[in-house]
Amino acid sequence: MRIEKKDISLQSEKHFYTNSTMYAIVEIAGQQFKAEKGRKLYVHRLPQAEGSVVSFPQVLLLEDDGKVKVGTPIIKDTAVEVKVLRHLKDDTVIVFKKNRRKGYKVKNGHRQYLTQILVENIGPAKATADQPAAPLSAAPAPKADKPVASKAPAKEVEAKPQAAKKPAAAKSAPKASVAKEPAAAKKTKPEA
Repeated sequence: MRIEKKDISLQSEKHFYTNSTMYAIVEIAGQQFKAEKGRKLYVHRLPQAEGSVVSFPQVLLLEDDGKVKVGTPIIKDTAVEVKVLRHLKDDTVIVFKKNRRKGYKVKNGHRQYLTQILVENIGPAKATADQPAAPLSAAPAPKADKPVASKAPAKEVEAKPQAAKKPAAAKSAPKASVAKEPAAAKKTKPEA
């Protein structure tokens, strides 16, 4: 029995492989995620309270109906708004270490703290006063300019003259073997 493939038009194939919705690659808590509107993500624990809305301006790539925009390194004036749904802990990961024939076994468990978020909007960044728009992995904000007290000029240290290097000593000829003389016999007192 022979099975024939049906002809698929390029248009339907395009829609089959690509999603026509907008998505963005965004950096959240030091990791990159593909964010689509209405999608739930699990990210490393965020400090915001449950129910709060957070904006992440670290958008690295934006795709909207086939139009791809790549940032260098980020796309300016674009942000992903998410709602914090809940804080939870991941499943236990067992860390087992063993050295065979040495009697060494260590078993530890680890549960990662996570935050479940819901992507609400992808688009232009909105600056609001009540929520921080800075990402968690960003460098600390620059400090305000303070007048710096002038320091005393450093003392100039004179460079010490370097001693001339001595040439390496030439190897001498092998020493001739010297026969050892027998030790002198002990003098004993003559018997009288």
